[in-house]
Amino acid sequence: MMFDVFTIAVMLCSLAPAVLFCVNWRRYVPPPQAGSLSLPAISVLIPARDEQDGIAAAVESVLASTGVAFEVIVMDDGSTDRTADIVEAIAKKDARVRLERTQTLPIGWNGKQHACWDLAHAARHDLLCFVDADVRLSPECLARVAAVLIRGQRGLVSGFPRQITETWLEWLLLPLIHFVLLGFLPVERMRNTTDPSFAAGCGQFILVQRKDYFACGGHAAIKTTMHDGLLLPRLFRQCGYQTDLTDLTNLATCRMYRNAWQVLQGLAKNATEGLAAPVRILPISLLLFLGQIVPFALAAWLWLVGGSSVAESVYVLVAIAGAWLPRFLGAYRFRQSWRGALLHPLGIGILLAIQWYALTRKLAGGSVTWKDRSYSEL
Repeated sequence: MMFDVFTIAVMLCSLAPAVLFCVNWRRYVPPPQAGSLSLPAISVLIPARDEQDGIAAAVESVLASTGVAFEVIVMDDGSTDRTADIVEAIAKKDARVRLERTQTLPIGWNGKQHACWDLAHAARHDLLCFVDADVRLSPECLARVAAVLIRGQRGLVSGFPRQITETWLEWLLLPLIHFVLLGFLPVERMRNTTDPSFAAGCGQFILVQRKDYFACGGHAAIKTTMHDGLLLPRLFRQCGYQTDLTDLTNLATCRMYRNAWQVLQGLAKNATEGLAAPVRILPISLLLFLGQIVPFALAAWLWLVGGSSVAESVYVLVAIAGAWLPRFLGAYRFRQSWRGALLHPLGIGILLAIQWYALTRKLAGGSVTWKDRSYSEL
């Protein structure tokens, strides 16, 4: 009897995110065509620190944009490589491109947030689009996302590019971004309310109304954080502005990390502002552990021991289906690795380990190092 109760609990923990993922499937959609909508000009703002290998491709992808007027401003954030020289060479050939340089990073600021704040002040247009230097945009991307912002009268719209994953830890862990997003965020509630608890976004691509950005304080209001993708939308919602999400799978790409160490460090650096926040890490860990890992362990145990009832076997099989369904749907729609989907429970286990490591480091008063800068977690 107790085992039946346990397997039912495991099944429910598995089905809860699976059901919400399927509900969100039709609500988290690509931006529609802009059509004949008149769009304000956009300032595309790219913070860059030691990005010589990819900054040219990032800028050139923006320059290919169609359907909207724009400028491109790259903020060289203390680079020690040829980033600035490369941008300057492009700017000499195309007047739409400008290079700016940050001053010394002030105490209490995160490097990216400071660069973005300076970029916002350097911008000339009514829409501000913050784009990471490792993102590549399709020609339609800017106009289509701007149409979502203008038609929906949003203060902020963010989108998740297709994540390029080549090394094993990339394809195992990075697709979990979509699993967590669509499995735990009620997209309809996010879209129709300004409740900060439903804030979500991706720091790789954020489009805002200039007036709304400065009215709520912009990046200066989150200057200590490393997670603008979450905290900037939350800030907008706290100030009464609606925010939205759009699927950029076919409109933008991003290669966030290049090896296993970068993946681990990258996911840990802002974990305590997301899943590893002290108030939510325990319930989320229990839900993920019971719903995404335990079903596979139970199946192995029942297969080895035998003697399970038909009901117990059904509960476990349904739980496994619930755990795998979102991952395989995500692999299909978001063009993710099928290997990562197949090894889903392993990915969840590593993700949870990263979250608890990040929280432990924070509680111990440790620091985070990123882009050769150290930030205290106190």
